[in-house]
Amino acid sequence: MMKTGEIIKQALYKSFPVMAGYIILGVGFGILLSNAGYGFVWALAMSVLIYAGSMQYVGISLLTGGASIIATIITTIMVNARHLFYSISMIDKYKETGKYKPYLIFALTDETYSLLCNDEGPSPDSVNQYRFFVSLFNQIYWVFGCVFGNLLGMVIPFSTKGIEFSMTALFVASFTEQWLTVRDHVPALTGLLCTALCLVIFGSEKILIPSMLLITLILTAIRRREEKVL
Repeated sequence: MMKTGEIIKQALYKSFPVMAGYIILGVGFGILLSNAGYGFVWALAMSVLIYAGSMQYVGISLLTGGASIIATIITTIMVNARHLFYSISMIDKYKETGKYKPYLIFALTDETYSLLCNDEGPSPDSVNQYRFFVSLFNQIYWVFGCVFGNLLGMVIPFSTKGIEFSMTALFVASFTEQWLTVRDHVPALTGLLCTALCLVIFGSEKILIPSMLLITLILTAIRRREEKVL
């Protein structure tokens, strides 16, 4: 069995591509939160307990707009609905993770998923610990960025125009990284085509749920077909 120090080193190396993106995105969120009048305690609590980049950005509007609990719940479900779909593919991987399971489920963000979905770790007997540290390092980057950005926003005035686009930029970067490192491009092309189709049919405001459902159905059908062939 590999030593913990070696596992941590490999997990840290694996998480490096996410580090720059998470820190920059976190700084953007922290600045927006600071400009909305909320201090670093809020930034720390949201990044530790919510840990959902897009939802935290939306959460600023919910806080400043005085949204009700019901509206907040519905918005959260809509914004984070994609997690329900892509996390299905991790059920088997996380089934035997023991004490790491609760945190691995909580910390499965888009970027963490892109790193771990096809990575079985340095060795079978250390894969659970490896996934835990990759997930943990990613959250540490995010927490640091959020808190640092909030503190920065309190002492230096910033124009927040266009900061929201940083989330889109990170998704594009994650897609590109996965495209370059994974040989099978069928899932990526399926996602692109289904999203484009749903954009035309449903429009930009209602695209999320239909596109996720369509992608899940098609990928499930492809997987079942491959299993029958094997």
